[in-house]
Formats: sequence, structure tokens, C-alpha cells
Amino acid sequence: MQEILSHTFDEYAAIVRSFHGSAAPGVIIGGFMIDLAYRRLPSEGLFDVICETAKCLPDAVQILTPCSIGNRWLRIVDAGRYALTVYNKKTGAGVRVYVDCAKLDPWPDIKNWFMKLAPKEAQDDELLLDQIRKAGADICSVEEVQVSLNFFKKKKSGPIAVCPSCREAYNAADGAVCPACKGGLLPYPSGNRDRTAHPASCPSSECP
Repeated sequence: MQEILSHTFDEYAAIVRSFHGSAAPGVIIGGFMIDLAYRRLPSEGLFDVICETAKCLPDAVQILTPCSIGNRWLRIVDAGRYALTVYNKKTGAGVRVYVDCAKLDPWPDIKNWFMKLAPKEAQDDELLLDQIRKAGADICSVEEVQVSLNFFKKKKSGPIAVCPSCREAYNAADGAVCPACKGGLLPYPSGNRDRTAHPASCPSSECP
């Protein structure tokens, strides 16, 4: 029986549905990838994770490990590859797990889905999940890696300013106005609210 860490396949699929909104194939496969990584790592140590895609895989990490985007133990470097690296946060030693295209031929439904060889409407979701259940981590490969710990060096938190345009707090190091008011950052207008009704106190000299 295929297991994903301490969960049966069905238990994990139920958790994925609750967290992700559906039993997405990518999140299910991600569970097997994490399980494989942990089987190759020492039982003791503190580990961070790098995902090489922003699609689906980060949710598997957040479901199965203490690493999340919010605590910054999960980092996303969107290279468009379905791969993750779990590494010791003190030494950088870790393992990288990826879906290996050379191992997909015995699993035609997985291959068609993963390589987008067939339109989504032609996909049999039940058959796809059944193949994922049977394949488990067999469609993945593993390599040892040494992560450069300076790559994700944290920026020190600087002073906080109140933007003279939108009157919201932001990192003063970003300039005289917040990045949103500079334009092009958000997919919606920012800074159109009435600023006179509730004047803000200004904790920084950046605020006029």
C-alpha cells in the first residue's frame, strides 16, 4: 500500500481536497515527492524547502511539513520545473526530488497530464489518480544537493513609513512612496480612497 509520510493515500487525498479545493494531481504527486525526500534525509535536523514551481507543489509542502510561505521556511524559485529541495537550514545539505520524464512511459495517463499531451476535457480524473496511487514515487528521481545558504539571506527590517499617497504603512527603504503607489505592481487601482477623513499619524520623516 502506498503511503505518504504517516498518511494513507486516501487520507492524504482528503486533506488535499480540504486544503487545496480539489484532489489536484500535482499536490498528490507532491506528497510522494516529500515522502521520498524525507526518506533520504537524516531523522534529526531542521529543514527548509525550495520549490521550483509556484503551481500546486507548494501546497503539498505546506500540508506535510512545518514549512510555509508565511514563515519563510518554504521558498519558491519559479523555474517552471516540478521539483523541490529539502535541505538542512544550518548546513545546506539536502536532497532534490523531481518528476522524471524518462519514468513516465509506463503511466500513460500521468504522462498525458504532466506533459499536456491531451486536452483537459479528455482526461479521466479517476484513472489519473489511480495511476498516481500505483506509481507513487516511482515517477520521481532524487539527487543530493548543497544549497548556498547566502542565496536567501534575509533582509533586515528597516524603518516603517506612511505613504504620502495612500496613507498606508510600508517599508521606508522602498522610497518616498510605497511600491503600490509607484504603479504597475498590483492588478487593481491603489490610492483612490479619501485621505482627508482619517488622517494618519506619521512615524517617519518620509511622511510630509
